Amino acid sequence: MIETLINPQDPLDLQNEKLLKIAAALMRRVEESTDASGAAYAQFQRAATLEQEVRARTLDLERALELLNDSNARLAQANQETEAARADLANAIETVQEGFALFNLDEELVLCNSRFGMHMPDIQGHLVPGLHFTQYVELASQSKFLSLPEAVSPQDWAQRRMTRHADDHVVFNVRLNGNRWTQISEHRTPDGGTVILQTDVTDIMRIERQERDRILDDKASLIRATLEHIDQGVCIFDSKLRLIGWNNRASELLAIPNAQFQMGAQFKTLFDRLSATIRFADGVSATDLMAWVNRETERPPLKFQMHSGRFKILSVFAQEMPDRGFVISFTDVTAEHRSAQALYEAKELLEQRVASRTEELADALNEAERANSSKSRFVAAASHDLLQPLSAAKLYVATLGSGLSEDDAQNVAAKAESALSSVEHILEALLDISKLDSGRATVHLSTLSVNDIFSQLEDSFRPVAQAKGLELRFVHTDALVRSDASYLRRILQNLLSNAIRYTEKGRVLVGARRRKTSIAIEVWDTGIGIPTEQRDIVFQEFQRLDSDASAAEGMGLGLAIVERACGLLKHPIKLSSQVGQGTMFSVEVPLATSESTAPDASINKQATDTNTLASTVTLLIENDENLRGALTMTMESWGVQVLECASEQQATNLLREIGILPDIIVADYQLDHDLKGTDAVRALINEFGDLPACIISANRSAELTQVCNAEEYSLLHKPIDALSLKSVLESARDT
Repeated sequence: MIETLINPQDPLDLQNEKLLKIAAALMRRVEESTDASGAAYAQFQRAATLEQEVRARTLDLERALELLNDSNARLAQANQETEAARADLANAIETVQEGFALFNLDEELVLCNSRFGMHMPDIQGHLVPGLHFTQYVELASQSKFLSLPEAVSPQDWAQRRMTRHADDHVVFNVRLNGNRWTQISEHRTPDGGTVILQTDVTDIMRIERQERDRILDDKASLIRATLEHIDQGVCIFDSKLRLIGWNNRASELLAIPNAQFQMGAQFKTLFDRLSATIRFADGVSATDLMAWVNRETERPPLKFQMHSGRFKILSVFAQEMPDRGFVISFTDVTAEHRSAQALYEAKELLEQRVASRTEELADALNEAERANSSKSRFVAAASHDLLQPLSAAKLYVATLGSGLSEDDAQNVAAKAESALSSVEHILEALLDISKLDSGRATVHLSTLSVNDIFSQLEDSFRPVAQAKGLELRFVHTDALVRSDASYLRRILQNLLSNAIRYTEKGRVLVGARRRKTSIAIEVWDTGIGIPTEQRDIVFQEFQRLDSDASAAEGMGLGLAIVERACGLLKHPIKLSSQVGQGTMFSVEVPLATSESTAPDASINKQATDTNTLASTVTLLIENDENLRGALTMTMESWGVQVLECASEQQATNLLREIGILPDIIVADYQLDHDLKGTDAVRALINEFGDLPACIISANRSAELTQVCNAEEYSLLHKPIDALSLKSVLESARDT
């Protein structure tokens, strides 16, 4: 009950006063009460008890008050000690020679000394307790005393500073204006705060830099001495592409005077000086090198070769340095390259010679085997075919002296001429076979008109076909081919001659079919055809389908010549035939390209005209008396006046004596005493002036043909065709 009448929150004096009033009121009630049952005594007892409680509470309150006063006294003492400690800490921090700052767990500045931020006076006034760390970094990045590299902005510096702040322990240097340096040491406290120390290390950095410069100078001297003693040329460029180092060997290899190597010279300036004298190799160009030099990202090592001047070959190696500069070295590898090239060429030559020799030996073996197997047959057949017409001619000539009539004598003379013509054809065929088999045949490729060849063949063979009652038809074409005029014409002549010979009725057709890059010249006939079992042997010497034919009708050498000539010209030949229906021969010839020369004019030689050669003067130089007499008789029958001589000396003396110059000189190529007809003609022209000339010879070599073409001499091969000789004389007279 008492507790309900007193508020514990009231002061002790007020509570005591209330208890006294309650006790006094209870006492009055006891005194005034007349209750006989003893209620007054009970109330007295309660009053006494209440008084005891009041006294006990009073004592408790007094003890609590004493404890409170003691605590207040201790708290005041503790505050005094704390302030003293704070003052001592501030004094201690202030005595530190470095700048000091403490940030709490919330990244707020708690305290700092007066040296903190003194290297940046423009922000020092903002360094007050409560400043957030990011604000501190932002102020430092914007300070005008902070010295930043050209490529680094204040924002970049602030970002890097915050990145370092994430580490527990950080030490780094900051460059300030005036070539001053401050070292920043940042450490974490156990409660997650941050302590920053700022130390002026300008003197230390200056000493270190001086020492580093001294070391660099020593190293530079060592490097310079090393560079001058190596066999490579070296050029060093910094990150701005400026020349900062080189050696004399570089000047020698690049053929640039040493005086033109200047410190700080731009790479492009030096490169422009070299561009006119160097050539790049290994797939690297000048553009590639400049792209490598100007590359923004990391440059990979670059190695290539270049040619300097006419003969020098340099191996070039370029590599980037850590500071974005680069080094280029030059090594003279001319000798090594020549040695390697010589070894490679020797190896290739040796391999080619071995392969060629092996192929030659194999071919020679095959050829020897083939020649050995056919030699006896060839000699026997050639002897037989030669003796046949010679015997006939000898008998015909013997008959001329037996008193025949004029008509009979002319008939016999014509037959003798025909027999001798057969001998001439056999000899020509044998010469062709011999030349093709010996490997001495040469090819002179030119652009030929197929139509011109067809026209010439048509003029030559139409009378022969008409004599047998055959239809000879040519399908003309405007195609131009690349081949040898003489051999191609001989191939088609032999094919056409065979077609007419083995065709008794019907027709012979000559035409061409175009392929992609070639043309197939085809000769069709309606003759007897070639059996399958004989299609391989028809290309052998002295093989004829009609074994009873005479030498005048063919010797069996035509297709042998065709096969060898086609092999020499690399013109594929094909045969298609049906017995009793006819045969087709096809020769594939490459088409001429647009770069080829104009068609060979020799194909268009016209037949000899019928103009008279009367009063034409010919100087004949022939050492063989019989041939000289035959030539003189033949030319005189055409009305030609012949000045015959046996040598160059006789011809010279004769012309000096008579004082008349001939219209043409006809000279045998092979004269007595190993003298040459070409030399005789040249000597006569030098003395008497420019004169037309014709060389006659059994020599069918390409060298003689080239000499005559160069000197513009006509060339006739033995046996001499009378019509060809007459054509040469008429051409000389017309000029």
